[in-house]
Amino acid sequence: MTDIFIEGGRTLIDGAFTETSLRTAGRDIGAVDAEQGRAALHIDASGLLVLPGIVDLHGDAFERQMMPRPGVDFPIDVALVDSDRQAIGNGITTVFHATTWSWEPGLRSADNARKLLEAIEALRPQLAADTRFHLRHETYNLDAEDEIIEWLTEGRIDLFAFNDHMDGTIGDLARPKKRNRMVERTGLSGEEFDRLVERVLSRADEVPASIARLAQTARGAGVRMLSHDDASPAMRERFRDQGVTIAEFPITEETARAAAAAGDFIVFGAPNVVRGGSHTGWTRASDMIAKGLCSVLASDYYYPAPLLAAFRLAADGTLPLAKAWDLISSAPARAAGLEDRGVLAAGRRADIIVVDDKALLRPRIVAVIAAGRLAHLADASRLVHSVAPRKAVAAV
Repeated sequence: MTDIFIEGGRTLIDGAFTETSLRTAGRDIGAVDAEQGRAALHIDASGLLVLPGIVDLHGDAFERQMMPRPGVDFPIDVALVDSDRQAIGNGITTVFHATTWSWEPGLRSADNARKLLEAIEALRPQLAADTRFHLRHETYNLDAEDEIIEWLTEGRIDLFAFNDHMDGTIGDLARPKKRNRMVERTGLSGEEFDRLVERVLSRADEVPASIARLAQTARGAGVRMLSHDDASPAMRERFRDQGVTIAEFPITEETARAAAAAGDFIVFGAPNVVRGGSHTGWTRASDMIAKGLCSVLASDYYYPAPLLAAFRLAADGTLPLAKAWDLISSAPARAAGLEDRGVLAAGRRADIIVVDDKALLRPRIVAVIAAGRLAHLADASRLVHSVAPRKAVAAV
């Protein structure tokens, strides 16, 4: 593996920016404030920012590559390779593909969840980003429990989330546009979808015990857990009591405050920050950040969002850029239990991005290094070419 020397950038070290140089050594950062040494690849980062790679706990934008239009499918391997390019091109060096396994057929079916897991495992060695499997389990999907327990026990799941969208599903049945979208996604007729919802609801009393069994298995396997859309402090407490320490998209400020008081990680969507609010009309993420009620931002459904959100927070005066960057790098790494990344320091994984920040709200990725490999380069003029002197040839 080629060692890389990154010279003269404004580098985020220990929570502050300092002009220095980095040198990689294999997959790791070899030295900070380094001399070039034997590095074979030299990047001039003068005038640019050098930042830890983005760690994305929850991204499901890959679904658009799988099904760009309702009913139009593309092969999963093609979708994952394309998603990898998008993630890396936006500075995401660790990506958790948030895969929903629902009681619905279609895009979020058992068959698709299995195929996604198998494809991620098969493709992982050739993908540039460290690609991991985040299983979003719909809690009413009771028939999946045994197989999920098997996956957890075998170490095939990297993050495990409890989702319950049943109330929303029932509410959307009365809204023609949303109902049609749900039905179209499943490939069922309207009558078949209604019967399916009725069958699933009839087993509601079995859900709490299933959650408890799955949480116990995840704890035993050392898999970090999230609860999605916590609606109240009591709901957050119930999940926390079962070892679920990451609150993902809490619906109310009261719930977020309860999570923060207990030391839980709190995840909101980076698109919410970039757009200035939630597309669903729920909590405004930048307000939660200003109040200290958000510790992690995730790409959610849009890979460019974490990078843009960090610079938006800085431009708006919500947080200094170093603090904003923690939300998309160091904090999500800690939440996921990944102690080898998220900061720039000797011995840590060499996940590094080089950013041109001249246009504050439109940062441009110049280079991405993932696990010590140059994975993306947008400006070849930043490569420094040195020519070794030729050895003299003795006259014959």
